Amino acid sequence: MGRHRAVMPDWLALYYEEPLEITHGEGRHVWDAAGNRYLDFFGGILTTMTAHALPEVTKAVSEQAGRIIHSSTLYLNRPMVELAERIAQLSGIPDARVFFTTSGTEANDTALLLATTHRQSNSILAMRNSYHGRSFSAVGITGNRGWSPTSLSPLQTLYVHGGVRTRGPYAHLSDDDFIAACVDDLVDLLGHTRPPAALIAEPIQGVGGFTSGPDGLYAAFRDVLAERGILWIADEVQTGWGRTGDHFWGWQAHARSGPPDILTFAKGIGNGMSIGGVVARAEIMNCLDSNSISTFGGTQITMAAGLANLSYLLEHDLQGNARRVGGLLLERLRAVAAQVPHVREVRGRGLMLGIELTRPGTDEADPAAASAVLEAAREGGLLIGKGGGHNTTSLRIAPPLSLTVAEAEEGAAILENALRSI
Repeated sequence: MGRHRAVMPDWLALYYEEPLEITHGEGRHVWDAAGNRYLDFFGGILTTMTAHALPEVTKAVSEQAGRIIHSSTLYLNRPMVELAERIAQLSGIPDARVFFTTSGTEANDTALLLATTHRQSNSILAMRNSYHGRSFSAVGITGNRGWSPTSLSPLQTLYVHGGVRTRGPYAHLSDDDFIAACVDDLVDLLGHTRPPAALIAEPIQGVGGFTSGPDGLYAAFRDVLAERGILWIADEVQTGWGRTGDHFWGWQAHARSGPPDILTFAKGIGNGMSIGGVVARAEIMNCLDSNSISTFGGTQITMAAGLANLSYLLEHDLQGNARRVGGLLLERLRAVAAQVPHVREVRGRGLMLGIELTRPGTDEADPAAASAVLEAAREGGLLIGKGGGHNTTSLRIAPPLSLTVAEAEEGAAILENALRSI
């Protein structure tokens, strides 16, 4: 840890009072340098999507490494084309084109480049409480103060209501009235500004604490946007690949309006390998009129991992497992939370669950309680995450999608003890 602090930036966050070094993993478990074993309910920030050390993925990576690891996009790349074909078909976007990057941040950067170029506008609509990455442009559209270190930006960003159902000026409304109020706010906002290029939105806000608006919100937004030619970018970096259980993509909870114009993805598809990407209709993807490449996006070894991981996910119906096991875990945690005064809400779907903590009897965030639960869970052998936006503190639970019922029960019991300890 001393060596880490000597060479790494001060703002590079570490979990726990005594940070741990994870040395290896298997299935849904990891081990630290001291030999302690943990049930992993955070999966490298939703990145270990299927399992740690999944044999199908490690074999594919090893075999590809024995042939060639990398050549760049200046050369034909069969694994890249094969994965792009599968993702284009799964995206639901007609006449889709796929561009691979190395991260979700870079994917969102690319989506912003495409949208602003296609629409000839540097104005972007984003959601309050949102997070889209750590690059200069991604920070400029992030609606979460805790993850936005500067107000400087190449973009004009306008923030829209709707990402958090149970807080804000519309929280008291029914779902239908909530959507109607958010749409009215959007229409009013658009009446005061030049037409934006796009709305970028996470179907479920990740860093914001796994919050979301009601199903159908973005379909209602899409009706307003489409009338004005404004694009919809679905940031599926955390919600994609079946994690929500009910749907393969988060946007499908708003399916009345059809697929988004642009879709971004990353994290889970590589099961730990660095893969991000963008899917868009050909007319949007091809709007750039200068040369562009990606040195490391789509490299052969990451594409081999992605192909093997996606095949495993689909062949073993991990989306269905996320729905079944996630539903059981959600009900178990809600039963526990009813006995803990610090818990304001347990929310989410599939294996993407959030527990919001407040000072008992208030709506005030309680960061100390969240840190205490994080530490207590670790002591009990469970790793979880945390997040939240303005005046909120939430625990984030997102295990690999192959989680078993027994492991869900084990994790819930550890979490129950950790929550009761505060």
